[in-house]
Amino acid sequence: MTRRVFGKPAQPLRRAVDLPVWGDLALRLGAALTLVFIVVIVHWVDREGLRDTHDGAVSFLDVVYFTMISITTTGFGDIAPVSDKSRLIEAVLVTPIRFAVIFIFVGTAYQFVIRRSWETWRMRRIQEQLADHIVVLGYGVSGSEAVNELIARGTKPAEIVVVDGNAARLEAAGAVGCNVLEGDATRDATLRAVRIERARAILVSAGRDDTSILIILTARHLAAKVPITTVVRNDDNEVLARQAGADNVINPVRVTGLLLAGSAEGKHVSEYISDLASVDGRVQLVERPVEANEIGRPLSELQSGGQGLRIYRHGQAIGFWEAGAERLEPGDVVVEITPTCAHEGRSAHG
Repeated sequence: MTRRVFGKPAQPLRRAVDLPVWGDLALRLGAALTLVFIVVIVHWVDREGLRDTHDGAVSFLDVVYFTMISITTTGFGDIAPVSDKSRLIEAVLVTPIRFAVIFIFVGTAYQFVIRRSWETWRMRRIQEQLADHIVVLGYGVSGSEAVNELIARGTKPAEIVVVDGNAARLEAAGAVGCNVLEGDATRDATLRAVRIERARAILVSAGRDDTSILIILTARHLAAKVPITTVVRNDDNEVLARQAGADNVINPVRVTGLLLAGSAEGKHVSEYISDLASVDGRVQLVERPVEANEIGRPLSELQSGGQGLRIYRHGQAIGFWEAGAERLEPGDVVVEITPTCAHEGRSAHG
């Protein structure tokens, strides 16, 4: 796969391969040469059973020549086995090795021509049919942690597409099973290549606030209804990120400050906040639409058994203590605390 050249369309999607191309080729050639070497040794040891019609003597060069000819073709007849022992060796040992070497060469042709062409075609088909996937734009520290958390929460790696301009980062993303694309996420062609308008979520973490905001503008232009979450590090840029089209803006500095402040109020507050944020904890925050059998019930009596915290109704946030939380309505979105899978059946409060 060639690297992206600035100014040209983005490359197709790709996934990590189990073994590098040159490593695979080296193993195949090594196996073939080993088999040939074995036959050379056998022929040299049994050279008394061979006859050279040219000069009557069989030298080591003649043995190498006869081995290569007998393995790759049916031979020219200038050197031939004449003793019963030599003919038996040719039939029982050399012939199976001949087939093995041929299979290695045929397999190599399949691997490097047919299979890779098929894989390229298959990835293009996957690219064309992408839908309901998660697009991660930027695979730095935040982006990679987000991908790991998504996978831990049950998202299949094949449903995640990572876009980055750094080949080493893409190799790391491919190693966990994600689809990857090397390209500039601020360009329309790159985002169209990952079918961003069909995604179910877009996560932006470019490492720089200005780049992230430009990516948001591009993504929102192409995917008007897809939720966008971004990371910004400067308070002043939070407003700009929202104006650019981000639905959720995360400031890691502010989150760290909240954890520090929480730890000052009590040693368990920051621990519980971290617990909520990770699927590895005992509890987790869940956002979901209200279920049909929950309509008419209060937020405190959710069917899931979780602890209801907030309702989003017509763009308005309603806390569990407010009057609007006494009755769930169609179209409500509920935020609740539930036990993680590893702690089902235990207290939802951890």
